[in-house]
Amino acid sequence: MGRLVIPGRQRIGILLTIAVDIMAALLGSAIAAGFDVADTKGVDWLEWLIQIALGVAALDRSRPRARR
Repeated sequence: MGRLVIPGRQRIGILLTIAVDIMAALLGSAIAAGFDVADTKGVDWLEWLIQIALGVAALDRSRPRARR
């Protein structure tokens, strides 16, 4: 999901994308549980947003920066 949010091309492979998504999902679930927002009946929208934000942050860090 993070790759859909970040504009432009990300130069990482599918395996690294899957690894980043899994890490973001696990860490996001742990953070949501720590803030006690993951115990709803139905879709946990706040937990989902935390997971996406972590994935976007991780993918943004993986982009090479332009040299000035």
